[in-house]
Amino acid sequence: MNDINYFENIEATVAAALKEDIKTGDLTADLIPDGIQATAHIICKEKAIICGRPWFDEVFRQIDEEAHIEWLCEEGEAVHANQHICTITGSARNILTAERSALNFLQTLSGTATTTAEYVEHLNSQHTKLLDTRKTLPGLRLAQKYAVVCGGGKNHRIGLFDAILIKENHIIAAGGIAEAIGLAKFKHPGKTVEVETENLEEVQQALEGGADIIMLDNFELEMMHEAVKLVDGRAKLEVSGNVELMHLATLAETQVDYISTGAITKHLQAIDLSMRFKMSKA
Repeated sequence: MNDINYFENIEATVAAALKEDIKTGDLTADLIPDGIQATAHIICKEKAIICGRPWFDEVFRQIDEEAHIEWLCEEGEAVHANQHICTITGSARNILTAERSALNFLQTLSGTATTTAEYVEHLNSQHTKLLDTRKTLPGLRLAQKYAVVCGGGKNHRIGLFDAILIKENHIIAAGGIAEAIGLAKFKHPGKTVEVETENLEEVQQALEGGADIIMLDNFELEMMHEAVKLVDGRAKLEVSGNVELMHLATLAETQVDYISTGAITKHLQAIDLSMRFKMSKA
């Protein structure tokens, strides 16, 4: 994928999810006698890109290290409706306690990857890349960024710390586009500097100021073509704002470098998964 460590906070993220769900104990699972072993089959009930296995596995690791998970598909693999994707064997109590949290991670990240893959398919471009945004579910930033890559997209900046995106209010506060870019390059040398623009005049100012990436915010299609000609490869161009699935191919025809959308992380639909459960005494 790239050099981002998507798993750096996986233990803490899963621990927080389990604490939220279990707190002092699973009262319902407590009704099941000790010694009951179970086999659980996870079925994906619709077409999807499977993503989130590391989070699923971590839930079971934290609940019961002795639980055994056999995956029947690869991470990032496209599966069909009603496909059996994994089998879990172990303590019935522990499988039932882990079930919802594990499935929540898997269905959410698979939903992100599946939505991303749909956008990439509609984009249908070797040149223009699909980018995500910071519009992610709180606490799942790295997980969703990982899922975007599993779905064939690319990551924009991870957060406020790893790249500079100068927007309208930053420009006003700094005294202008050139001033904002100059300050950014002076204070944070080596960091990517992107500038949001609303018209061709601002594109010219960002170009003259030395921006690495120029965002075309809510530009009309004709203005996008003009911006591509104006910049002529001297900076990367990103289209953002009201990006719709049906218009992706048309936007890519302008030959911009990137199209970014928050929809792939915030408008996702979780994938429908189910667990089929069988018990037997050890």
